[in-house]
Amino acid sequence: MTPAAVLPGTDEWLEGLGAPDDDGDLAAALVRRGAAIGAHLRAGPLERTRKTSAADFVTAADHRAEADIVAALSALRPDDGIVGEEGSTWPSSSGRTWVIDPIDGTFNFANGVGPWCSAIALRHSDGSLVGAIRQEPSDETWVGRVDAHGQGETTLNGRRLPKLPGHDLADGALATYLHARRLADPALLEPCLAAARGAATVRMFGSSSSELAAVATGRTGAFLQCGTADWDWYPGLALVRGVGGVGSVIHHRDRRWHIAGASRVVDQVTHLLTSA
Repeated sequence: MTPAAVLPGTDEWLEGLGAPDDDGDLAAALVRRGAAIGAHLRAGPLERTRKTSAADFVTAADHRAEADIVAALSALRPDDGIVGEEGSTWPSSSGRTWVIDPIDGTFNFANGVGPWCSAIALRHSDGSLVGAIRQEPSDETWVGRVDAHGQGETTLNGRRLPKLPGHDLADGALATYLHARRLADPALLEPCLAAARGAATVRMFGSSSSELAAVATGRTGAFLQCGTADWDWYPGLALVRGVGGVGSVIHHRDRRWHIAGASRVVDQVTHLLTSA
């Protein structure tokens, strides 16, 4: 783990990065850089810019981390597309697109409460998927790889994770999120509560990628969110699919829901959600 006080500059980091041939290795290096930038800048005063609400803002760390990740991809994968949460976009001529969340869980990150991470995914037109997530505070890096046939693996700090067990929703936690301003929306609240009642307990991490990493690691049983953005979905989806889990996107009561976990649990969440 790179100490925050000795973070290399962008040019020095790019030179040391080399030219990884393996997309999973590159993804892991990119999220390590993003998380290291976050840890470095968080040690001092953090500049914040409000987006849509007091809970939705961007910091200088988000912008700097995304800029460094994009600089590396532009040099190493120039034909690939880029979609970044903080506005970086580049069209793809290769059929491959990198989806970047430089700092996920920005509220947690800026306020020192709950998990935060750096996350990235590589989507291919053939259906293959690579994802990487780095949680700097816990010194954990996940990498998930899924080929065009749906076969893959997920590692945590280089150790291959086991396949997800076939437990029921009632045996574990459901990770979800409800924005305070949307609690009065019955089309969102009622289905979410219906699904939550089937779980042993409910947890809200405030970081979608951290929640999906927890599902892939077997720490929580399922993931459920409404209106999830691509950068909050695909990095963690690669991890879940790499351990034999599934991800599902369904529409119910004019809302779009994302569900992930073992196949049995996803079916149970879907049934409960759509019953309301």
